[in-house]
Amino acid sequence: MRTALPTRLAWLTAALLVFGLLATLADARQPQGLPQTGLPVIELRIGEQVITAEVADTESARRHGLMFRESLAENHGMLFVWEEPARYAMWMFNTPLPLSVAFIDAEGRIANIAHMQPHSTHVHEAVREVRYALEMEQGWFERRGIGAGDRVLGLP
Repeated sequence: MRTALPTRLAWLTAALLVFGLLATLADARQPQGLPQTGLPVIELRIGEQVITAEVADTESARRHGLMFRESLAENHGMLFVWEEPARYAMWMFNTPLPLSVAFIDAEGRIANIAHMQPHSTHVHEAVREVRYALEMEQGWFERRGIGAGDRVLGLP
């Protein structure tokens, strides 16, 4: 009986190692992750429209963005904030929601709006230097008659 216990432990250990290896391989094939939480929230206005926006104003928060987010509440989005104006670009890696992004200059004017498809690595770029990008549910801006040149109020 003394030899059976180590044999069972060895078998159990080997089984756990194989199971762990298979789980790791499965994770490598499917993107895993959690939506980021705990970001500051602000209220923005575009004309009569009021938006609740999570603020991604650090490199880490901007890099994670809306990845892994399964839904957005109505009139909710994410505002990306950079310290300096530049021609920033966005993509949808690990983002399952179809989104529209408004690139906004330092004066709060929308430069352009791009439509982004889920899980795409296609890059969508601002047409001129901007300091902000506002991601909303795809089509949100058009359904409200909002476009290039419109002013966004409440920006940090």
